[in-house]
Amino acid sequence: MNIDDFKAELETRLIIEKEYIIQELSSIHDYQEKLELLGKFNEKYKELIKRLANEFGIDLNEHFQTEDPSNSENLSYNQIILGKTMAVYDKLSDELYEEITH
Repeated sequence: MNIDDFKAELETRLIIEKEYIIQELSSIHDYQEKLELLGKFNEKYKELIKRLANEFGIDLNEHFQTEDPSNSENLSYNQIILGKTMAVYDKLSDELYEEITH
């Protein structure tokens, strides 16, 4: 699995989801409801990881095979993907938060 390709595709799809949510903001007037959109974005992130894993033929529960067999960490593909893509999610959710609060 090429994690960089996975990350790039995830980022592209998350940007699209963020734009959809920003469009949704104009129809919501309650501040609490607007903040709940951050939770919706988080759910989209999780869903996209599952969808992309399926498209890439990745079993998220399977243990990630490292190039160094002496590496004793037994991380799943899901843990590796979350670790490698969390910065993308954080950046986009921060941008979305800025849109919500302004």
